[in-house]
Order: sequence, then C-alpha cells, then structure tokens
Amino acid sequence: MDFGRGWRSKGTRRFNRIWLAGALIAAGLLTTAGAEARTVRWARSLDAQTLDPMSANIGPTTVVAHQLYEPLVHRGYDGKLVPTLATEWRNLPDDPTVWEVKLRQGVKFHNGTDFTADDVLFSFDRARSPNSDFRGLITSIESVTKIDAHTIRIKTKAPNPLLFENLTNIFMMSKAWAEANNAALPQNIRERQENGATRQAMGTGAFQLISREPDVRTVMRRFEGYWGRNQFPLEVSELILVPIQQDATRIAALLSGEVDVVHDVPVQDISRLQQSQGVKVNTGPENRVIFLGFNVGPAELKTSDIKGKNPFADRRVRAAVNIAVNREAITRVVMRGQGVPIGYVGTNFISGYSPEIAAVPRLDVAAANKALDEAGYPRRADAGNTRFSVSLQCPNNRYVADENICQAVVGMMGQIGIKVNLVAKPAAQHFPELQREELDFYLVGWGIPTYDAEYVLTFMFHTRSASNGTWNGTRYSNPSLDTRMIALQTMPDVTRRNAEIAELQRILKEETIYVPLHVQSISHAMRGGLQMQVHPDAQAWFKYFRFVTS
Repeated sequence: MDFGRGWRSKGTRRFNRIWLAGALIAAGLLTTAGAEARTVRWARSLDAQTLDPMSANIGPTTVVAHQLYEPLVHRGYDGKLVPTLATEWRNLPDDPTVWEVKLRQGVKFHNGTDFTADDVLFSFDRARSPNSDFRGLITSIESVTKIDAHTIRIKTKAPNPLLFENLTNIFMMSKAWAEANNAALPQNIRERQENGATRQAMGTGAFQLISREPDVRTVMRRFEGYWGRNQFPLEVSELILVPIQQDATRIAALLSGEVDVVHDVPVQDISRLQQSQGVKVNTGPENRVIFLGFNVGPAELKTSDIKGKNPFADRRVRAAVNIAVNREAITRVVMRGQGVPIGYVGTNFISGYSPEIAAVPRLDVAAANKALDEAGYPRRADAGNTRFSVSLQCPNNRYVADENICQAVVGMMGQIGIKVNLVAKPAAQHFPELQREELDFYLVGWGIPTYDAEYVLTFMFHTRSASNGTWNGTRYSNPSLDTRMIALQTMPDVTRRNAEIAELQRILKEETIYVPLHVQSISHAMRGGLQMQVHPDAQAWFKYFRFVTS
C-alpha cells in the first residue's frame, strides 16, 4: 500500500501536510537525547485527579497524562497538529466518511510490549464508553477497524473534516495491560470509584510511572525505550510532580530551590520572580475563558432565600448580573493585567471566533437594578435591603486568582442587591459537585483543545446527556439548538458551517446562560536553566524542554 502521495494532516483551519521531523527541525528540537541525568521537580497548585487518561477532562489531569500516554496526534506549541502515534492519515478518495490511518511502527509500551492497531481499537472503544469524560469528542465516529498491525480505518457517521482536531486528548492504552489490571473501562470519577488505572499507568509516553502518592508526589522517569528518543531533546531524566496548593508556599519552594518549575505562577508574584536572580518567567495567553454559570433549571434554588421561584430562570436576572460585573476591574486589579475581558465563551485562538460576539457588554449598574425591579425582585427592607441571596461556589486552586475573582464578584453583586455567599473549595471537590449538578451559581473555566467553537457548544450548552453537555452544569436545554450543534460535527461546507456557528453563538449569548469574564494568561517560572515554553492549552511536554547554561 502506498502511504506517500495523497496523505495529509489537518492544521487549525486548513488541510496541510505536517511531518514530525519537519516540525521538530523548525522548532530546533531535532537532536539526540542527552545522557546526563537531570531531575525536574514540577510544582502545581493542583494534582491530577486520576491517572486514568479517559475519566476526567480537566487540564491538570490531562497534562500529567501527556507525559505518560500519547494520542494519535498532539497539538504543538505553534498550534498545529503534530503526528504522534499516527504518522499519516487521509480520507479515502471514494468515501469521505472513512479515514485511513498509518500507525507509527517500533513503538513500545513501558512494559516493553508492542503498540499495535489492537490497542488503538481498544482505546477508541474505551474512550466512547459511558464513564469516559472524552466521549463527546468522538461521537461522530461510527466504527474503528483494523486493516493490519499498523493500519486502521475510522468511519464517521458523516463526513467530518475536523475529526483529527478532536483526537489530541484521546490517549492510547495497552489493551492487554488494561484488561489484566481491572482497567478495561474508565474510572467512574464522579462516584469516586477507582480502577487499575487510577494509580498506575501503562502508556507509550516519554516518561514512565515510578510511584504515585495522590496530592503528595508523582515520580516519572524517562522511558529509555521511547520511540522519539532521537527526535526530542529528552533532557529531563526524572520528573517529579509536587502539588502545592498554597501560592506562597509554592513560590517559596521555587525561590529556595526545593522545586525547579512552577506551572501556575500567582499574578501577585510575577513581578517579584522576574527580578529574582536565577529565575525565569514565561507568560502567554491561554486558550481558556473564565466565566460564571447559573442554575436555570429547577423551580427553586437550594441556596437562595427566595422560595418557590428560581431567579436565575429569568433571563432578565441573568442579563442584570452580566452588565453588573466589572470585567475591566477584575482583569486590572485582581488579575493584575494577566487577562483580557471577554463577553462570550470563546477565544481568538479558535475557528468561529467573532470580535462582535466576543464584545464585552457595557457596565451599567443602574440598568441592572432596573431589570431586577422589572423581574419582580425588589429590595426588601426585612432582608437588609437585598433582593435575594444565593451561594457562589468557586474553586480556590484551579485558575489564576480564582477565589479572588469570586470575592470581587460578591462585591459587584452587592451593588445590585444580590447577597452572595462565597463558598470556595479545592477543585477536587468543586468539579465533581458541578458535574453532579449540585451548584446554583459557580465559577468555571473552559479550555478549547480542538481550537473550534463546536467544542464549547456541545460540552457547555448542549442538553446534558451521556455523550454531550457533560460539563453543562446549568440545566439549560434547547433540543432544537442541540440538533444544530451536533450537525456542526459533520458539516463539510466551511462557509455554511461558519455562518451556523455565528448564529448559534449569537442566540446563546442572548440567552446569558453564562457570564464570561476574561481570557486568562498563564505564567511558568523556572530555575536551573530549564527552558519551558507556555502552550496556549496550558499543556506541557517535558520531552521538548532543554537546559540552557547562561
């Protein structure tokens, strides 16, 4: 079979041919792995929720998975797709619903067994199972079949030119290992269950797991049998993840030399670190929006003092909150400039982004108060001149300045007579509660790894189901819009698709199910000569990073 002429991979907005070696040469990374032993102690505010690579679609979990496991393709630091366990792929000339994929040969799992098409078929089946938090990415797939040991065919329900954009976090697992270690199905993380992949790992990644102590440390060591050892620097020989929730403690550990890199630098420490000898800070915009969500579904909110009514079910109330939030003040004062205000859940990294849709609404406290009066929620003398109360649930260790953002929102809501009780919790508690639909008013962030607006629509606005709307904690449901969202996955006409995305975004912005706040920036701080770039998805592949002696 000829795997030359006709094969292609897809970039962010167009099809183009991407060769792994070419991408690495362009980045200056084509080299032989250094033999010197270099340990990197990697501090983050938040640990991975699990090592199971399919049970939790949340950044701190996937960034660890990317060290141990690999997808067919990953997104490089330039935003383009990089062939990983797949080397080439193409649509069959006579059937645009079928992709034929050539798998990389000579790849070993960490236990020395070969990576083959059987593992790919198993991994896709696992990723589409009910407990997988990534199944929404691949709902367009009808079947995956084996042609030979290193060739597969993926058939979609209709032509899907964006299929490979959705595969960057679909990790490949060893079928034999998973079946032998009670990990044939993903961990049900919502119900706090565990399986054989919760604390163990068997991937093909540049690092293999040595030990795992959740919320204490995870030790990974360079895999000497890695297929890319002559293509990536691989200068990090041992990687130790150390979760340190407290900002001050995390920065003190960096300055004292106890850790070598801080992945998520608090905004208040950036300036000080930039002036610290031996410390380098890299900052860049993240492909992530931070926003507030409302519970619009039930007849009554659990945390409100208004009984028999749900204020957030009224669009006028949601719109009032939207124009009472001072986004400029949040980014200037709370974020210290490390963010860009935005009016929609989308970033300029993605297809479907529209400056018009993303425009920030004008701050108007007087209009917000008037809207609340008209909605039937007057200020009440017997309730301290407030209209109603509600709890705002906020993570305190996930996003840049997350708890401080929520504190600012509390004050802004007070200006329009909404008494907000702030409840800040670690992400390990916050996100399961969000997914169990237990929150009335909450803060969340959403990254967009497919670089396409459809990802936001089907995960955040679609009616909650087994495959879609899995992060929609608002209870919002519009079946007619659901159908249009899903249709985007198999709409080959780019002009028509862009027009449909724009219309859906316009409708949903008017619904005000969410109150977008800003696109956050993220900063990494490092010492010891480590050169660590900032990826738009806040990901990090330590196989890329070098040590530079000044």
